Amino acid sequence: MQIELTQLEDTKRFAEQLVKDIKRGQVICLLGDLGAGKTTLTQYLCAALGVNDYVTSPTFNLMNTYEGKIGGEVVPIHHFDVYRIFDADEMHEIGFDEYLYGDGICIIEWANQVVDLIPKGSIWIEMSLSLDGKRVLEMTREGENV
Repeated sequence: MQIELTQLEDTKRFAEQLVKDIKRGQVICLLGDLGAGKTTLTQYLCAALGVNDYVTSPTFNLMNTYEGKIGGEVVPIHHFDVYRIFDADEMHEIGFDEYLYGDGICIIEWANQVVDLIPKGSIWIEMSLSLDGKRVLEMTREGENV
């Protein structure tokens, strides 16, 4: 599915729609160039999941964990930024698999850096900027359009 977002409010609405179908254990992979809106989308996803903390990109510490809610139940949301990862072994060292296959939600910016580690059933969102300034999202799951 391809979606065009012309303003921040569109991104917020998209995030609110997406989380309606989110379940524990879901992995959301975000791709796109610098400035494409990955962190902004993550902020809106976290807000839609009830996170009250200020959400920032964990570029240097690799992961931030927030407390959100799904159906009134508390759920951990693990926000990864793997831009600086070039070897999957680095991810194994921090127990990445435990997060990916746990009962929390994982949101991974620059997921293309660790594509071989991502579980089937993950949601992939590729973000780009069009020439006229719109953000374009291409969303797939396991290679199929969502």
